[in-house]
Amino acid sequence: MTPLNLTRTGFRHGLAMGVAALFLTVLNAGWSPAAHAEQGAEAPSAAITPDQADAIVQELKEIRKLLESIDKKSVAQAPKRPPVPPTAKVSVKDSPVLGSADAPVTVVEFTDYQCTYCLRFIQQTFPKLKEEFIDTGKVRWVVRDMPLGFHKNARKAAQAAHCAGEQDKFWEMRAVLFANAKKLEAENLPSYAQTMGLDMTAFDACLASDRHLAAIDKSMQDASGVQITGTPTFVIGKASGDWVEGKRVVGARDFKTFEENSRKLLEEKQANAQ
Repeated sequence: MTPLNLTRTGFRHGLAMGVAALFLTVLNAGWSPAAHAEQGAEAPSAAITPDQADAIVQELKEIRKLLESIDKKSVAQAPKRPPVPPTAKVSVKDSPVLGSADAPVTVVEFTDYQCTYCLRFIQQTFPKLKEEFIDTGKVRWVVRDMPLGFHKNARKAAQAAHCAGEQDKFWEMRAVLFANAKKLEAENLPSYAQTMGLDMTAFDACLASDRHLAAIDKSMQDASGVQITGTPTFVIGKASGDWVEGKRVVGARDFKTFEENSRKLLEEKQANAQ
């Protein structure tokens, strides 16, 4: 004998089976003598009575009430997700860096090379940020990887960027990968490295070794640990050793968003220095 399933799901399943059996009973009991006569069969002695029909309807109503009660309890007892905090603290250890190490503001970017919104940010916002904040020594820019699971080429593309980084060409490869965001199949990556003049023997060996994948996966784990779930996501703050703590900014935001947050931190630093 199958043991009784006392879980909520099992209980609902049992009720559903009971309802189905009840309907079959109604159908069988309500099979009219006329229907039998048309097929030449002997008519049953009696069809379902009005009292029986009323009793069945009432039972179905009670079952419905019980199911609705279970649904309400399920919603009430479901664990609530904690709210996403407005700030985050993330590691930047061993991550690619652009800009002065002494910059008073650090921006950490979690990115995916197949992400449409990441591409929009790179095309529309990043060039001006680089010109006005990174190149002037005000902001240090750090990239961390977050290839999303439904982007099948993003993880390998991230590896290609780090392999180029072994030859001091991470940022150049990053630009090429975003420029070819729709053509990131593994077979295309060596051609991008070749156009950049990289040592192809070293690049191919790196790409085949998978030695950067553990670091890429660790970056994803770190993002998940602070409830970063989408790309691009940024943390704009101050660095302390290998850590940056600051405001989280989600999405391909415009230049003004980064300008306002960066200037606020710059003003705070100036005020503290006086």
